[in-house]
Amino acid sequence: MSQKLAELLDRVRLQYIHAMKVEGSTEPYLTAHRIAHQMLMPTPEAMADIIMNDPKLLAARAADLIEDPLEIENPSVGAIVYSNLFAAALEGLLAVAVNHDWLEIDSEGQILVSAEELDRVPGIKYTDFSESEIHLSHTQSLLGKLFAAAESDFIEQLNSAPHNAYQLALQVSSDHTIFAPEELAPLLQENPLLLGLRADDLVDEDMFEGDLPAGIIISVHLTEMLLQQLLDVANEEGALAFDSVGEMIVPTDDEDNPTVH
Repeated sequence: MSQKLAELLDRVRLQYIHAMKVEGSTEPYLTAHRIAHQMLMPTPEAMADIIMNDPKLLAARAADLIEDPLEIENPSVGAIVYSNLFAAALEGLLAVAVNHDWLEIDSEGQILVSAEELDRVPGIKYTDFSESEIHLSHTQSLLGKLFAAAESDFIEQLNSAPHNAYQLALQVSSDHTIFAPEELAPLLQENPLLLGLRADDLVDEDMFEGDLPAGIIISVHLTEMLLQQLLDVANEEGALAFDSVGEMIVPTDDEDNPTVH
C-alpha cells in the first residue's frame, strides 16, 4: 500500500472516531459505512491517481463487494477497484469500533452488527467512471505511442511477405497488448475514462470463474481497439478480402472478436 493511500485511510479512521464521539456511538456500522463512502468515493481522475500509486489494485475483482445496483451485473473497472477499497476501509473501521467497545465480537471472532442497523444501510451510488476526458488520438500520449508502434510493426510485417491480414492483425494486436498493472496504471492516469470500461462479453470468463480482475478488462478492450485500428490500416492497404455484400472475409476459427483466454 502506498503512503498516499495509507494516509487517506488514516484520515477516514480519524473522521470515524470523531463522528462517533460527537454524534454518539449508537450506530457504529451505519456511521462507518457512511463515512467510508463519503471520503473514499473518488472522481475518475482521483481514482486513476490512486491506482498510479498502487497498481496492484488492478488485480481486484468484484466478488460480492459491489453495492451500487447499477454496477452489480456488469461492473466498470472503477467500480471494481472502488468496491475493494471501500470494503477494506469498512473492515478497518469496524475493527476500530470493536477496540472502542462500540461493537462486540462473538466467540469465533466475528464482529456483531445488529440486523436493524444492516437493514437501514442506504443505497449507494458510485461515480460514473465514464465521465472523463480521453486522449486516445494524441500521438504523443502513452497509449498513442503504444498503438503507433503496433501499427508500424503491422505495416512492416504486412509489406515484407504475404500474410493473411486478419490473422496478422490478431497476432500483432495480441503481441502489443499489455497486462502488467504497472504498465496499465500510467495509461489510466493519462486516460481516466478507461476506468469506465466493462467486460461486455469480450473476456473468456470461464478462465476467471466469472470474476474478472479489473486490469484484464482494460487489457482486452485495448486489444480490441488496437485490432480495429490495424484492420483499418489493412483495409487502406487493400490487404483485406470482402464478400459480395461487402462483409470482411475472416477465417472460420476467427469469426468472433478476440478474447483473453
